[in-house]
Amino acid sequence: MSKALLLAVFFVFASTAKAQYPNKPIRWVVPYTGGGITDVVTRVVTQKMSGPLGQPIVVDNRPGANSILGSDLAAKAAPDGYTMLTVIAGYAANVTLYQGKLPFNPAKDLVPVSLAGIAPLIMTANNNFPAKDVKELIAYAKANPGKVNFGSSGIGAAAHLTTELLKQTAGIDMVHIPFKGTAPALTAEMSGDIQILVDVPSTLMPHVRGGKIKALAMFSKERIQGAAEVPTMAEAGGPPIESSTWVLFMAPGGTPKAIVDRMAAETAKAINESEIKDRFNQIGIIPVGNNPEQAAKFLDDEVAKWANVITKAGVKAEQ
Repeated sequence: MSKALLLAVFFVFASTAKAQYPNKPIRWVVPYTGGGITDVVTRVVTQKMSGPLGQPIVVDNRPGANSILGSDLAAKAAPDGYTMLTVIAGYAANVTLYQGKLPFNPAKDLVPVSLAGIAPLIMTANNNFPAKDVKELIAYAKANPGKVNFGSSGIGAAAHLTTELLKQTAGIDMVHIPFKGTAPALTAEMSGDIQILVDVPSTLMPHVRGGKIKALAMFSKERIQGAAEVPTMAEAGGPPIESSTWVLFMAPGGTPKAIVDRMAAETAKAINESEIKDRFNQIGIIPVGNNPEQAAKFLDDEVAKWANVITKAGVKAEQ
């Protein structure tokens, strides 16, 4: 067989293989443990996507190092559409927190596919804390600088940086107490070891409704489904800050655009299913499902936003 014929056969085979994507199971890396917002959203959406794609999607939880371990695994995977990744707001913060120290290049080694959803954050307080809203919290913090402790699930988490943003905007001094996850931070809040905790509504609202902590405000422009009784930051007398964590799907850098576009389209289709929208709204997540260009613009804006907060607050990554 001549060289020209061999090349022709190769290109026909390659084109056929490409047209048949996907033709084997897809691994979807979640760089966190199971049960959290990242894992839940990924599983709900990808389960709906697997039918139209004609292949199973296998979620691979790879927690560790502020999501860097799993992100690096995906960044170094073959760019063939058979490895995907889910990231949240902490990923955008890591770009600044670990600048020059990440084992991959976030600008080149991973590409945005689609923003699945946005989860505005909620600010809560210990029941014995004297402030009943954000206006009173700000007044109390100004009268008692450095005497209000706020917790978070860890340094650089969306909850941590959102509270730093409030401090900067309102001109108040509160002390950050980082924990290894939301669960111990929540325990500390309920016991009074910390006074303030910010996190996602799906985690904190059951405890608000159970009377164990109190809700002060939602970091959103409008009240959200799933926590409609909680006022916005502006309604509670605070600065009109909007802040959230979010769930964004990514692929290894160099993944063919046709595959990235296909996965974005399937993501949007799944998220627009009424049952998915209802599930999201119940747990305080605003459904999105946009295209790769829109997802990239969103991620760039988030990286810039948190870089500014991190720099002003002098936040340093855990060593």
